[in-house]
Amino acid sequence: MAEHEHGKMDITTQQKTFDGFMRMVTWGAAISIGTLIFIALVNG
Repeated sequence: MAEHEHGKMDITTQQKTFDGFMRMVTWGAAISIGTLIFIALVNG
């Protein structure tokens, strides 16, 4: 069995997936906050 060497694994796929996830969460939060503000203004 090969010995593990710290920092040698290729993680580009994981980084791209995490970046996409963070982008989706950021947009989702912004849209949710915008929707809540819009609802508050319309009902006010």
